[in-house]
Amino acid sequence: MSITLNHTIVRAHDKHAAAAFFAHLIGRTPGPPAGPFAPVPVNDDLTLDFDDRGPVSAGHYAFLVDDDTFDALLTRLDGTRFGSGPEHGWDGRINHLAGGRGVYVDSPDGHSYEFFTAVPPTT
Repeated sequence: MSITLNHTIVRAHDKHAAAAFFAHLIGRTPGPPAGPFAPVPVNDDLTLDFDDRGPVSAGHYAFLVDDDTFDALLTRLDGTRFGSGPEHGWDGRINHLAGGRGVYVDSPDGHSYEFFTAVPPTT
């Protein structure tokens, strides 16, 4: 059996606001409540479950996307802080690692959502 990440919990101060923010970024709609979670289906195999019952610690979530998805995401940033990489802060630019394009997006809870069109080098 292969291993596929099915869901993960994203801590938030307000789970519904956090789910709406992320869903807007990726052009989706939050799903119906699932127990204590505000879920956002990312694709057929992965859901981010937003939870406001515990302390929030900033996390990093990275997604490989196609060019059309990346372009659409850029149009939805609506004044949201974003940048080309951790070493540049929220510089309002994208990067071009591995011949693709990438961007880091700052969430209201301090999470960093990374979107890229080519897998960046690991070294």
